[in-house]
Amino acid sequence: MTATGRGLDDATVAAIADELAAATASGGTIDKISVRYPQMTVEDSYAVQRIWRDRRITDGHRIVGRKIGLTSKAMQQATGITEPDYGVIFDDQVFESGAEIPFGKYSNVRVEVELAFVLNAALSGPGCTVEDVLAATESVVPALEILDAHIELAGRTIVDTISDNAALGAMVLGPRQFRVDEVDLRWVGALMQQNGEITESGVSGAVLGHPATGVAWLANKLAAHGDRLEAGEIILAGSFTRPVWISAGDEVVCEYQGMGEVTCRFV
Repeated sequence: MTATGRGLDDATVAAIADELAAATASGGTIDKISVRYPQMTVEDSYAVQRIWRDRRITDGHRIVGRKIGLTSKAMQQATGITEPDYGVIFDDQVFESGAEIPFGKYSNVRVEVELAFVLNAALSGPGCTVEDVLAATESVVPALEILDAHIELAGRTIVDTISDNAALGAMVLGPRQFRVDEVDLRWVGALMQQNGEITESGVSGAVLGHPATGVAWLANKLAAHGDRLEAGEIILAGSFTRPVWISAGDEVVCEYQGMGEVTCRFV
């Protein structure tokens, strides 16, 4: 049986979720879902993601936020995917700046440069605006996202990335929080160093013109799935650099204009 907007039945969706859970546990990857199930829709892929999310909650983990992916031209060009997606962030996926990240835990490791919005009020769509997001934001924090794909990378489509929780491995939060009126959120520049060499740079306005636009997009997208953003959640608003491949032993230092540094080391 398939629901409205779905191309796969519930049993197939559950089987895909089982495959991804096994790949996550083993640190491996699976063949592209989009190739094996060409009839799969975006709604199917979010159904897969919801099964994974609900199982983690049953296992005792807690959702602490959401991530938005593929919001900048740099990321869309890097992946070949032209629409945003989203995933959930669990409590065991959050590190503080200066952390040592266990490299072997992940299937493949890339790092992106982002801003995170910490909410002090719920946000729901439809009709959520940038102004609504700023009014509901307690603080903005510089952050790094650690990508970890459990589906083979080459040729992925939007249904692959969504099913894989938008390829979220973990996030690293900076040590300082800022009010939305303390910084110009469209013009936060960042320089990312990998082992002392600058490997990426960007400016926050590359995320849909303003990073809060991504958060508004997410609130509106969640409304279609009967969900909303809650007070206290941390929202990774989308990368404004291309992903940088990481090897074991690498040290990453990202300097954000006017917002300090975020650092981590992969061990």
